[in-house]
Amino acid sequence: MLLPAEKNLRAVLARFAAARIDHDALPTPDTSRMLQDSSYTLCVMTGTHTIKDALRAADAMLEQYRADRSGITQADEALAA
Repeated sequence: MLLPAEKNLRAVLARFAAARIDHDALPTPDTSRMLQDSSYTLCVMTGTHTIKDALRAADAMLEQYRADRSGITQADEALAA
C-alpha cells in the first residue's frame, strides 16, 4: 500500500477531529455528513474499514514518518563527521 503524504494525512485527521467535535457539540445533517466524509477519507487513506482501525493506522503512519525523519537526521550527522 502506498503511504499518503504526511501533510495530507494530517489534514484529514484535523478535518475528522473538527467534524467529530462539531457533531458531538450540535449534531445536524451537515455535521453528520462532514463526519461521514472525513471518516470515509481516512479509512481509504489508511486502507482500513473502520474509523477505529483508521485512527490506529494513521498513528502508526505518523510514527513511521517521525522515524524516517529521525533516520535521515542521524545519517546526515554521520556524513558530516
